[in-house]
Amino acid sequence: MALTESEVRHVAMLAQIALTDDEVHDLAPQLAEILTYAEAVSEVAAADVPPTSHPYPLRNVFRDDDEVAEPLPPAQVVANAPQAEDDQFRVPRIVGEGA
Repeated sequence: MALTESEVRHVAMLAQIALTDDEVHDLAPQLAEILTYAEAVSEVAAADVPPTSHPYPLRNVFRDDDEVAEPLPPAQVVANAPQAEDDQFRVPRIVGEGA
């Protein structure tokens, strides 16, 4: 599939890529080759082959959830904090007042 230089410029504009005239001239045949390969791949794909997301069968590798322990009391959570107020961590403001 041959690409014209105007098609290459159009694709570059859509991708917001600035190309020089030399780059457009060099890229036209390269992009045409890529499209030819993509057409060849679509010819190989058969309707009886199910789409796959991974070449190997996967299984759940996560461990079973353990019983959840009682949460720590807030006072104990903030006990070693550099600054705490009302059982909450106190941190510096990072957003200006105009935001």
